[in-house]
Amino acid sequence: MSQSELLRHIVAVLEAASIPYMITGSTVSSMQGEARSTHDIDVVVGIRPAVIPALLAGFPAPRFYLVEDAIRDALAHFGMFNVLDSEGGDKVDFWILKPDPFAQSMFHRRYRQSAAGIQMDVSQPEDTILSKLHWAKMCGGSEKQMSDCRGVYEVNYTNLNLDYLKEWARKLDVEDLLQRVQREAQV
Repeated sequence: MSQSELLRHIVAVLEAASIPYMITGSTVSSMQGEARSTHDIDVVVGIRPAVIPALLAGFPAPRFYLVEDAIRDALAHFGMFNVLDSEGGDKVDFWILKPDPFAQSMFHRRYRQSAAGIQMDVSQPEDTILSKLHWAKMCGGSEKQMSDCRGVYEVNYTNLNLDYLKEWARKLDVEDLLQRVQREAQV
């Protein structure tokens, strides 16, 4: 299964189970900015324990590796659980939607986008940038994250809500990183 086929499968499983989701991370920054290879797909999900059987059925062994206890632990701690694709070698990181204001704002702003023939819910470009800036800061200044931010910023510059970007950059304490992206961007 190629990564685009895996993405199609993820979206089908989530939508069939009526699980609200948002594709984000490098998968989306590649759609919104400069494409780059990645071996994981990041998905924010708003799930309840009642949908665990649907997730397990949607990602059956031996093709997929998914541990029920990992889902329950992620739910209890607003953490993350993985699905591993044993054939393709790709990993899916399912992040439980957190109750914090930025996570909620980002999730409520998600929109429908088509890529590789797949209709899916994805993060807005501003939120993709902010999320990656946050990760860059947590990782000590990851150049890969910064490069992704520049790509999304450059491609979407004329349509970005700069006030939203600046406000959340201040709240997330990544103003210096956003200013760096703005200085280095070719716009």
